[in-house]
Amino acid sequence: MQTQEQYREYGRAEWGKLRGMEAKSVSAAELEALRSRADRVSLDDVREIYLPLTELIRVRLRSFLNKLANDSTFLRTNTEHTPFIIGISGSVAVGKSTTARLLQKLLSRQMPGMSVQMLTTDGFLLPNAELERRGLTDRKGFPESYDMHALTKFLVDVKMNRTALAPEYSHASYDVVPGAFTEVKQPDILIVEGINVLQTGKDSPIYYSDLYDLTLYVDAAAKDIEGWFMERFNQFLDLAVDDPDDFYYPYAHGDRDEALAMASDLWRTVNLANLNEYILPTRDRASVILHKTSNHSIDKVLLRRF
Repeated sequence: MQTQEQYREYGRAEWGKLRGMEAKSVSAAELEALRSRADRVSLDDVREIYLPLTELIRVRLRSFLNKLANDSTFLRTNTEHTPFIIGISGSVAVGKSTTARLLQKLLSRQMPGMSVQMLTTDGFLLPNAELERRGLTDRKGFPESYDMHALTKFLVDVKMNRTALAPEYSHASYDVVPGAFTEVKQPDILIVEGINVLQTGKDSPIYYSDLYDLTLYVDAAAKDIEGWFMERFNQFLDLAVDDPDDFYYPYAHGDRDEALAMASDLWRTVNLANLNEYILPTRDRASVILHKTSNHSIDKVLLRRF
């Protein structure tokens, strides 16, 4: 658990005063398009939480670029283009994707001359067939179900300004998409979101957090996240009704109570266990913690001092 010495806590009103007066925002329609299923975010949230957050990111980015320039001056070398990488972590269903998409939109709008890309670490999960071969089907989402070596190589390639390929993942098929990749080609800013952003691979000398220049942790009470997870599962079932290829199609046409009982068990045995054992312990590595209440509203922001 973070100490008062490690973080300075800002209430919503106090944090909201830190936004830039000229910061460009998003419209209500744009915000709705950015929102994940079962998540909620308002224009007030954008104004009071996310605009000050983008201001902080811009401050850290300027410091990052100044350091590169100063180092090059000292070493008498040309300044090399180096991407600024933002990592976003937190539990399944806590709203990481909404945060990532919203930050990408705001940063792109506020810094139109810069390339801002985002992706999820879901693509670095082992394919379902490989999980089954290794006897890890019931451990999907836990650290051992990811190709951590591939994720490390990807992040190092990005940092070294090489073109990097990230595997794509489909929630509809509940699997990695064969042969599908997102190309990351020398962006100015890369936003990476995933439950394992702040973790370290087994036998790896590298903490993935070492490869990020700013890290966020989206925090909430486990009971609240469980409710959001179940709400999202219900929505997945509704969306799968007319798509026989959707992973959730059989559940959508079966007994809904049985499907919900299965989802509840999945939350307890997999997602909650993963949160308590592997995700929550990484929270104190984050540069910024965004704390959500039961209605998805962010009531406080914790900024790391050291």
